[in-house]
Amino acid sequence: MDRYAVIGNPISHSKSPFIHMLFARQTQQHLTYEAIELPENGFADGISSLFEQGLSGCNVTVPFKQDAFNYAYQLSPRAELAGAVNTLKKTDDGLILGDNTDGAGLLADLKNHIGDLAGLRIALLGAGGAARGVVGPLLEANPAHLMIANRTLEKAYALVERFSALGPVSACQLSELDDSFDLVINATSASLAGENVDLPEALIHSNLYCYDMMYSNKLTPFNRWAKESGAYRVFDGLGMLVAQAAESFALWRGLRPGTRQVIFELRRNLSC
Repeated sequence: MDRYAVIGNPISHSKSPFIHMLFARQTQQHLTYEAIELPENGFADGISSLFEQGLSGCNVTVPFKQDAFNYAYQLSPRAELAGAVNTLKKTDDGLILGDNTDGAGLLADLKNHIGDLAGLRIALLGAGGAARGVVGPLLEANPAHLMIANRTLEKAYALVERFSALGPVSACQLSELDDSFDLVINATSASLAGENVDLPEALIHSNLYCYDMMYSNKLTPFNRWAKESGAYRVFDGLGMLVAQAAESFALWRGLRPGTRQVIFELRRNLSC
């Protein structure tokens, strides 16, 4: 039976085993999927040992996405563009392929909630690893403009330089954001820590969509602030989590599972 896993540190909180076993049941695939914690400085040795022991593929999460990028023998175009890997696959010839499904997962979920992103003005909060993985796909969706807003402006400018050939993108500090955007995406780690992003009240207006890439069984701090400030609609990243997992599953198994029922089951599981 083929063996898969999610690799991270810490990892016990991960919902990936639940998601992938639902995918396997839905598609009648026989496989195992587990959560494995590796030492923070031991990714390369640990993952090599796991592949030697028969691991067919894995998802990679914090803090190892850059390690996985460096480890992979081959990279998909989207992983190379992002400079980070969240999915590894052992190919038929024994080589390790690295992919990044985060951006595809985000776009799939945004399409379910909002529809076409073409022509929208989008603000992306944060310039770290989470943001880096989605800038390319967001620009490929043909927005009118993508603004990368970050507390440290140099990091935002670095992303602008990396992705400027793909579309209209610029940078500003968080405090400079105004009400000219149609969609705001929180890619900072603030919600994970139970904190809010320090943002100007002027950002929020009655037609604004707000999306937090983190998820919770209740409103994330960012979404709570946005809703209380008068945003039109708010969404969390649970659908993104499931959609990026479906991309990984399709890479491994050659079958793309449906996500709607899995999102429903996961949301219900979170509420228990």
